[in-house]
Amino acid sequence: MTFVNRKIMNNNNNNNNNNNNNSSHLQYQSDEKVTLWVNKVGPYNNPQETYNFYSLPFCRQDGHAQAAHKWAGLGEVLGGNELIDSQLDVKFQKKVDKTSVCELELDESKAMQFKQAIENNYWFELFMDDLPLWGFVGELHSDKNSDNRHMLFTHMNITIQYNKDQIIHVNLTQENPKPLEVGKTLDMTYSVKWTETNVTFARRFDVYLDYHFFEHQIHWFSIFNSFMMVIFLTGLVSMILMRTLRNDYAKYAREDDDLETLERDVNEESGWKLIHGDVFRPPRNLVLLSAVVGTGAQLALLILLVILFAIIGMLYVGRGAIVTTFIVCYALTSFVSGYVSGGMYSRNSGKTWIKSMILTASLFPFLCFGIGFILNTIAIFYGSLTAIPFGTMVVVFVIWAFISFPLALLGTVVGRNWSGAPNNPCRVKTIPRPIPMKKWYLTPLVVSLMGGLLPFGSIFIEMYFVFTSFWNYKVYYVYGFMLLVFLILIIVTVCVTIVGTYFLLNAENYYWQWTSFFSAASTAIYVYLYSIYYYYVKTKMSGFFQTSFYFGYTAMFCLGLGILCGAVGHLGSNLFVRRIYRNIKCD
Repeated sequence: MTFVNRKIMNNNNNNNNNNNNNSSHLQYQSDEKVTLWVNKVGPYNNPQETYNFYSLPFCRQDGHAQAAHKWAGLGEVLGGNELIDSQLDVKFQKKVDKTSVCELELDESKAMQFKQAIENNYWFELFMDDLPLWGFVGELHSDKNSDNRHMLFTHMNITIQYNKDQIIHVNLTQENPKPLEVGKTLDMTYSVKWTETNVTFARRFDVYLDYHFFEHQIHWFSIFNSFMMVIFLTGLVSMILMRTLRNDYAKYAREDDDLETLERDVNEESGWKLIHGDVFRPPRNLVLLSAVVGTGAQLALLILLVILFAIIGMLYVGRGAIVTTFIVCYALTSFVSGYVSGGMYSRNSGKTWIKSMILTASLFPFLCFGIGFILNTIAIFYGSLTAIPFGTMVVVFVIWAFISFPLALLGTVVGRNWSGAPNNPCRVKTIPRPIPMKKWYLTPLVVSLMGGLLPFGSIFIEMYFVFTSFWNYKVYYVYGFMLLVFLILIIVTVCVTIVGTYFLLNAENYYWQWTSFFSAASTAIYVYLYSIYYYYVKTKMSGFFQTSFYFGYTAMFCLGLGILCGAVGHLGSNLFVRRIYRNIKCD
């Protein structure tokens, strides 16, 4: 049976691909040993439910020797990889005819383990020269009445293509399925065939990329559609707001003896002007708002940097490279979160800046840690490779404690001193103005929920490609598309939030700070609702383990997306509010 079909060939999300082309790859000499590493095994429909390869009773060539282990780095461990030397005798350019690995004696326990694995469509992953190979444990015969429905593949045929002294491609086909009968002994064998190719080393990863899927016409159309939405929305916002505000300014600048007419015009059309003495009042829960806005600004810069590094450095070809880059960049960009948060907190006359700084530095990491702790507990209970080792958790904590936290502290200090001076265009009155009752569609809740619809619409199609890459064994490599969609998301979010803020101010509601944040952050709610649809319609995932990881990881992603969009929306609205109140006579 030929294993490598197109669906599995595009296996694994960015945490499980082969190493960067610029990495140190071996140049082999004739008859030099080539190590075949075994990695993990698990049900095909549940990508995160993976276990140690030898959790199934596979036998080894020598049966007892302690095999070497290999970890490429932090991202690889967090991705649930554990490479173990298979100890098979593979040498460069040396053909291996059908050779026995071992004699597998099937007792009742082993037969039952293999049967359960075959019923759950278990697949396994191997690596050779950092190139992945995939295979299935066995297959089920269609005859349900047969006692020997469960067939275990007993022969692996490995085909290796090379160009001069470098390995270019590896392929695995499986043959000789045997029924699982208790008491039988199966001869587990392998063979190796070498063929020469003209493909260069730099192009060896192309075979794993699904160009048809990611560069489909619908993908290009979605980018064009989102781009047109940006042009239309920005033009509409500019036209409506500039025209409306110009009329408002003209109305307040004129000297009108008809005070009754002026008062009616002000109340009916220009409610935002009436609250100039309250619009810059410090928001409720200033510490929390400063923390989430600072964190969101950091996440926006972080995503931009990771996308650019992925485009320039081709991180998608590195096993765990994306995760490692994300962690390092997060730590190094913590200065930004402290700077934005510290400046905002100080401008609003906050007194407990240390409390604000600590919350800014720890809010998002500890929320992710809380979700990760629950998922890790589940993974440990199931004995999965997805469980994060204690040593890795210590490394991540050290990075946060000794790099991220000090940079956030430094950023807070700099932000308080460089941009923390109050500079509101209008003086805040001592007594708050009462907020009049308005129609339901002008309430902060409705404005917040409606604000996320257009930003979600601008990234809807891209979410499908991202989800399919992460959950359905495809390598996401079109980071140019992602960069465009990210920029479109930022622009649409700012425009929509400004419109919502203007409507809110016109309704004489001066609590715009939190509303502008939630208006943009609600994009994440729609993404999470879409993830529920995707889970039930587009995947075949099952079981408590995979369901927990799916919705846990998605919650973590949506949490970050919500904070990012909320911060962008708030900062955009803040600039808008300061701009319009700068041009009026406040006193």
